[in-house]
Amino acid sequence: MDIYELPLSEISEKIRTRELSPVEVVDSSLDRLARVEPSITAFVTVTEDIARGQALKAEAEIAAGEHRGPLHGVPLGVKDLYDTAGVPTTCSSKVRAGHVPDTDSAAVSRLYEAGMVLIGKTETHEFAYGATTPTTGNPWDPARVPGGSSGGSGAAVGAGVVHVALGSDTGGSIRIPASVCGVVGLKPTFGRASRFGVASLSWSLDHVGPLTRNVTDAGLVMAAMSGYDRRDPATVELGEPDFVTGIDAGVAGKRIGVPTNFYTDHVTGEVREATRRAALELESLGARLVEVELPLAEYLLAAEWGICSAEASAYHREAMRESPELFTDEVRALIETGEAQLATDYINALRLRTRIQEAWRDAFADLDVLLAPTLPGPAVPRDDPFFRWDDGAVESATSAYSRMSAPANVTGLPALQVPAAFSADGLPIGVQIIGKPFHEAEVLQVGYALEQVGDVVGRIAPL
Repeated sequence: MDIYELPLSEISEKIRTRELSPVEVVDSSLDRLARVEPSITAFVTVTEDIARGQALKAEAEIAAGEHRGPLHGVPLGVKDLYDTAGVPTTCSSKVRAGHVPDTDSAAVSRLYEAGMVLIGKTETHEFAYGATTPTTGNPWDPARVPGGSSGGSGAAVGAGVVHVALGSDTGGSIRIPASVCGVVGLKPTFGRASRFGVASLSWSLDHVGPLTRNVTDAGLVMAAMSGYDRRDPATVELGEPDFVTGIDAGVAGKRIGVPTNFYTDHVTGEVREATRRAALELESLGARLVEVELPLAEYLLAAEWGICSAEASAYHREAMRESPELFTDEVRALIETGEAQLATDYINALRLRTRIQEAWRDAFADLDVLLAPTLPGPAVPRDDPFFRWDDGAVESATSAYSRMSAPANVTGLPALQVPAAFSADGLPIGVQIIGKPFHEAEVLQVGYALEQVGDVVGRIAPL
């Protein structure tokens, strides 16, 4: 078995005991990248020299007895929205071509402090404004989309290049690629982790988090990323979290909400069956299934797009005045649409979000977590990114994917995507676990329980 195929926990222990050198781990990661990158194009920039230098530094530190923890010496991919000092950060856009930040984003800085090693910057749908990442192929079938906007991160983890890649999630952009690429993706509670140094799509909806091969790894990385940062006034001071201790506590007695609306419309039969089976597996482990009708569900997408559209256009206002031709046609049209939005519509969307958040808080009074499909279907073809439903409806992949994932952004609740099954075409299908504010540990416990009863989590695409 090649090094890149080993679980992060095993690699971490071998690094700690000096059975493996971080240099060997990085070499394996870079070798894997060289083999699969022609098929999937997951990376905008490969930082081979930086990776080898950081690996040598980690090796020396560990030899000197300065082991920093379970992420020390572990390769990392970073979505090209995150500032990385001395490394181009382009947001996969001509608008930012040649942009090289002087400082690291807060999340990258924290993971460097944990000893992680930068392999490269991963592709994103331009400025994170989309759910398909056209530049990149799905590792399970390169002719299919890898999801978005963190499509490069999903593809890099799904293909086995790295164990961890950073994503951002404004309407599902961590969970969407995690689902279609067959990996774990964690969107934390709004305010859990700093967005400082990460290009914004929609300031009041943006979240940052990891894509990983398994649930425990997501907990490790999320804990390292978390914490108050005065540079991001949305962050909350909650102390130093531990999302891994007790992750195996089980789900006995937990109340699992099973939606009877919203998540049941326009989904494939395979997704419906995978979600049903996941619920029954949790019930067999001692959890109690509780049917729940989600409140104000018909207004969720209006709130999401009413807020996102206006805030995205405000962020890009200057660039649109100076060089609109540098944006792709798709993203430029979305920004122009947002510029035409009335201020009253934006304010009403903010007010509507408050009502939705209050209603969901009440709905969670009798629940511990909510279990739902992550997406209505698996990866669609890159040359035909649409869903065609039995009732004749035709839905773009961006609309269909964000439809299922946006509720956790509107509410700000933590949500974990976990691989649950494979379609008849061999494509990954996932479920998401949505929890109460700042209850990431509980969401991870439920995800870990699901991971243990199946053999889907942790698979690497056979590229």
